[in-house]
Amino acid sequence: MTLEPLPPPEPREPPGCLHPTAQYGVCENLRKLEITGVSCRDVYAKLLHRYRHILGLWQPDIGPYGGLLNVVVDGLFIIGWMYLPPHDPHVGDPMRFKPLFRIHLMERKSATVECMYGHKGPHNGHIQIVKKDEFSTKCNQTDHHRMSGGRQEEFRTWLREEWGRTLEDIFHEHMQELILMKFIYTSQYDNCLTYRRIYLPPSHPDDLIKPGLFKGTYGSHGLEIVMLSFHGSRARGTKITGDPNIPAGQQTVEIDLQRRIQLPDVENLQNFNELSRIVLEVREQVRQEQEAGEVPAPAWEPSAKGPAGPPVKDSKEPGSGAEAAEQPASSGQGQPFVLPVGVSSRNEDYPRTCRLCFYGTGLIAGHGFTSPERTPGVFVLFDEDRFGFLWLELKSFSLYSRVQATFQNADAPSPQAFDEMLKNIQSLTS
Repeated sequence: MTLEPLPPPEPREPPGCLHPTAQYGVCENLRKLEITGVSCRDVYAKLLHRYRHILGLWQPDIGPYGGLLNVVVDGLFIIGWMYLPPHDPHVGDPMRFKPLFRIHLMERKSATVECMYGHKGPHNGHIQIVKKDEFSTKCNQTDHHRMSGGRQEEFRTWLREEWGRTLEDIFHEHMQELILMKFIYTSQYDNCLTYRRIYLPPSHPDDLIKPGLFKGTYGSHGLEIVMLSFHGSRARGTKITGDPNIPAGQQTVEIDLQRRIQLPDVENLQNFNELSRIVLEVREQVRQEQEAGEVPAPAWEPSAKGPAGPPVKDSKEPGSGAEAAEQPASSGQGQPFVLPVGVSSRNEDYPRTCRLCFYGTGLIAGHGFTSPERTPGVFVLFDEDRFGFLWLELKSFSLYSRVQATFQNADAPSPQAFDEMLKNIQSLTS
């Protein structure tokens, strides 16, 4: 097997460290090294240093579907783990993951790449580092991916793993079509993929909540991974995984943090027309101000302890409706929340209180990302780890829950690098 990584510079031991592998956290495995006859320097020069450029988070180029790959040092291996959302619609469940490839040393030879795809165990694979922020994998024994029962068995197995159910359990005909389409499209790659680096969003003390990765419900498409990031007076949700309507890399939602929306009381909130009237009034105001070139003032100011909502102004009369409406959010108690009648949600287990709501827009499109347009909606902040988006035109509600995982080698070297990364992954599917 021939490997084609970038030729690394001559490795040097880090100052003050007896073993160069210490920076990768594998010094505790030195006894194993002695048993296998591989020196610490061999591990550093032929494995860790040579493949250092592929550590971190990556998005595979799988058409509109994308994905999330985390490449980590695991003992004396480098392993590429594909992170998968929990089964639909259990957005609060932990992420699932499966290995796609691993790299390790056998005795004193060069590093060995193994494909982990399929159900027959590790087999011969190949990795090519195209450039610093891009690499590709190739399986040299794709027959290991085949199953004795043919494509039908492969599909049934994939369906159980991907959706946690059988096709007979899915009664919605359109959903069946989408699932079958995804299987046919993604299985053709046979783990021969190109990956492009992605970064976690930078965090600032005045962010509404901590940015990061979230699992979200997307109707018949199931659960998808979205990256929430903050950009001044706006927040953006970028798809890390996607679907044939809105592909991975596209900006699924945008939140205007200067447009606070005060929800009506629960009784009136259940009336979809009342909520629609409030949101469309904000949209019209935005349109008029954009035409006039005006810039609205911020609707809330973050405190030193983090944004807890807009302050209650002393000029209001005690007991006034405006003061009463804003008091719960500013005091951290939250306000009652319920979906209007007629709005569908894949997950009915959403919180019944929320902190803040803002005007936002959600991207919708036809199959194949045709005729994309931004439509009005409401961003609903529940707590530090959960938010929702109510799609007004679709009469649909998406619930998002934070991905509770720690990722190494995933921070952007600069805010500019993160913004450039967002542009790059968006351009791939535009």
